[in-house]
Amino acid sequence: MASPRLETFCCPNRDASTEFVITFQPLFFSAICIGSAGLSLIFSILQLLPKRRGYRRLGQYPLPKPASSSRILFIISICDILGCTGIIMRSSIWLGMPNLVRGINVANNSDVWPEVFCVGSAMWIQLFFSASFWWTFCYAVDVFLVVKRSAGISTIILYHMITWGLAVLLCVEGVAMLYYPSISSCENGLQHAIPHYITTYAPLLLVLIVNPTLFARTVSAVTSLLKGRQGIYTENERRLGTEIKIRFFKIMLVFFICWLPNIINESLLFYLEMQTDIKAGDLKNIRNAALITWFIMGILNPMSGFLNTLAFHGWTGFKVDCSLQRRRELAWDSASTSAANVGGYNPIVGSTLLYQSHVQEAKNMTGKNMTGNGQPASDAISVLSEERVFNCDVLLHLNSIMSNIYALTWLYYN
Repeated sequence: MASPRLETFCCPNRDASTEFVITFQPLFFSAICIGSAGLSLIFSILQLLPKRRGYRRLGQYPLPKPASSSRILFIISICDILGCTGIIMRSSIWLGMPNLVRGINVANNSDVWPEVFCVGSAMWIQLFFSASFWWTFCYAVDVFLVVKRSAGISTIILYHMITWGLAVLLCVEGVAMLYYPSISSCENGLQHAIPHYITTYAPLLLVLIVNPTLFARTVSAVTSLLKGRQGIYTENERRLGTEIKIRFFKIMLVFFICWLPNIINESLLFYLEMQTDIKAGDLKNIRNAALITWFIMGILNPMSGFLNTLAFHGWTGFKVDCSLQRRRELAWDSASTSAANVGGYNPIVGSTLLYQSHVQEAKNMTGKNMTGNGQPASDAISVLSEERVFNCDVLLHLNSIMSNIYALTWLYYN
């Protein structure tokens, strides 16, 4: 699980609240973490593997894939997988090598390997889960820019610089402040640890606060674009807008469920730290709540990887395609498609056909707005515009807008 208490535990003179939660049933807690992280790791990898059957086939109308959004979702899953790997390694050492863990509690110990393991594993977990938070924030920014037609292929490079740069910088800065002047003799008191907790929870709070606002604005912009310039809002477009809204809701729901216990647990532990005696009788309920949320974190934090893949892609199934080169579908199999979607609605194909009709309409309008000698008939365009008929330029502009809408359709199904 990802908590700044893991780094704080590496100090021999750790605070009483950290000692309280980490030393409470450590073997049972490590077993829970291994089980949760192991399941999340296996199913996350299974979700990302290519599938054998025609999964999300598009037929004869391929659409351009968004340059950034689909890559961001994949990177988030990779960060979650690497974070789960760190949790498995740390918890396995706690179970299999108790002598190494006991060496962490010894002040001025000549053996540096217990501290190296403690700090290294804690930083590994914090780094990749923090990177996952930053990438989740960049995903919300990117889908908003897709609607605003401001996202391009170069933005993924900027996202890499922001996410990895901030994740590494904040992780190193927080740990350096925590272990000053050295790991074996950390400063006592709460003040020196506050920067470490801030750098750990800053990206988490950013996603919890800012992402819902960005997703809400994106849904609002998508609804406006789907209505179009003529105010037409068909049932297919309404379903597409609803599906995008549901997908954003699932992403935030998973994030809140998996990471809100961290905020609650940290608030309870900070409250205990400010007390003179955390074992006082009137603090029993606070201690129990801190332990409950601590074990909930051990279950839900690692499971965020698998739950994220469900929110991103849905359940992709067990039929993995193990071939070295995936076959590309070159033709539309109408029989199999109708059999698989009897009475159903395929928003991708329906939206694509609508997109093709817009392109054809733009071409036809272009031809109609040319005079006999091949020159544009500006007077005729003005008349058509006054009669609430789109001229060529307006239709081409609408074509650009619709391209972004169907890029969002790709965003939903990839």
